[in-house]
Amino acid sequence: MACGQGSAPVEPLPSGRFSGREAFETLVRDALACAAREGWPEIILSDATFLDWPLRERSVVESLQAWAKAGRQMTILASRYDEVIRHHARFVSWRTTWGHLINSRVCRVRAPADFPSAIWSPGWALHRIDPVRSMGVCGQDRERRVELKEALTELLRNSSPGFASTTLGL
Repeated sequence: MACGQGSAPVEPLPSGRFSGREAFETLVRDALACAAREGWPEIILSDATFLDWPLRERSVVESLQAWAKAGRQMTILASRYDEVIRHHARFVSWRTTWGHLINSRVCRVRAPADFPSAIWSPGWALHRIDPVRSMGVCGQDRERRVELKEALTELLRNSSPGFASTTLGL
């Protein structure tokens, strides 16, 4: 994906294998910044808990803020959201503001160790195949993106709403 901004050259999002937590975190930051610059219409974020994602970082939330516009859709899929609430306050606050663009789902049919850790968009995807060692693949490869989307869609079918943007009390 070119991920260009006007006429200024911007490094394209990488394709291929990645390894290590630092590489994974950099890819997440870069992908969300690219989503904001290019106006990706749809994004799916998936992880069992999102504990080791850089969602607490100001730069990530700034990218999400720049991305958030009418007509865009983000789906967040997890086995539970307690770690997000506990460790990613900036993201939780952003999610509260933009809840109308975000579909948060909980899926408990798969063990957390087998839950896909991924970012999917129509033009680029990241799949962290081994979350413990942060090893995976990313890129524009259509076949990989289709396979990942099918896997995520299946989990979404077996999910229910979760991680409400507001808490209503009586």
